Amino acid sequence: MAPSEVDKPESGPVLAPDVAAALERFTGHLRDERGRSPHTVRAYRADLTDLLQGLSRIGALDLDHLRRGLTATHDAGAGRATVARRTAAARTFCGWAVRAGLLDSDPSARLGSPRASAELPEVPAAAETAAVLDAAISGATEDHPEALRDLLVLELLYGTGIRVAELCGLDLDRVDEAGRTLRVRGKGDRERTVVFGLPAGRALRRWLERGRPELVTPSSPAALLLGVRGGRLDPRVARTVVHRAMRAVPGAADVGPHGLRHAAATHLLEGGADLRYVQELLGHATLSTTQLYTHVTVDRLKVVHDQAHPRA
Repeated sequence: MAPSEVDKPESGPVLAPDVAAALERFTGHLRDERGRSPHTVRAYRADLTDLLQGLSRIGALDLDHLRRGLTATHDAGAGRATVARRTAAARTFCGWAVRAGLLDSDPSARLGSPRASAELPEVPAAAETAAVLDAAISGATEDHPEALRDLLVLELLYGTGIRVAELCGLDLDRVDEAGRTLRVRGKGDRERTVVFGLPAGRALRRWLERGRPELVTPSSPAALLLGVRGGRLDPRVARTVVHRAMRAVPGAADVGPHGLRHAAATHLLEGGADLRYVQELLGHATLSTTQLYTHVTVDRLKVVHDQAHPRA
């Protein structure tokens, strides 16, 4: 089965033909034989595309090449969780390549993996996030299609707390504009419904009316968000959009989509939202994951204590 539009990034590093063919076979294996979700397939493709850069042929893949790729990932500023995820992707790919007869032995067998850190990412304050979004709204006043798209990326990531892969994987039929909801397919191929507010709704309407029609082509998929050539927006492009927007506002924390996701959860908790609601919003299978992922500020704890404790 040929890879679908949802599996293909619009652009990215160019791999050697032999290597690209192996990666195409592997993603087809994930999708068709192992039943992995489109989001998981895209994540594997993106991680392995970066790790396999510079490889002349698939048979030349060895431990040194994998280590260089992971070192470059770390040196580029990626956290331990990202390095650990790419290590896991390399192991899965190499194991498959051995079984498929593309490699004589598994070069990832001696590959070390960093322990993912439980440290929480930096979270921009609510005022900082509002300043970033206000700046994005101002930048989209001339209805430039990319500016309208980037504004929607920011509004939906912060307004819903969804993952960047979930956002880029959204199709038009998963968006209920009137009800202001998104039907999202997340990890483990689980679906959930998330809601968004009026600002995101206004950004969505402008994008659908004035932005998306400017980028859509006859071969475009039914994706909500499109890249400059009409393909589905690549999560890597969305990450760049977020970092650029954060850096444009003096004093704002330089975070990516994960930072906006964490900010959404944190600001909800600070506003009094129930932890169970935040769990559903984020798509966590267990509440314990949400408890590790979110935190309540000391100021909020003091307010709740003063309001609720009889000896406050």
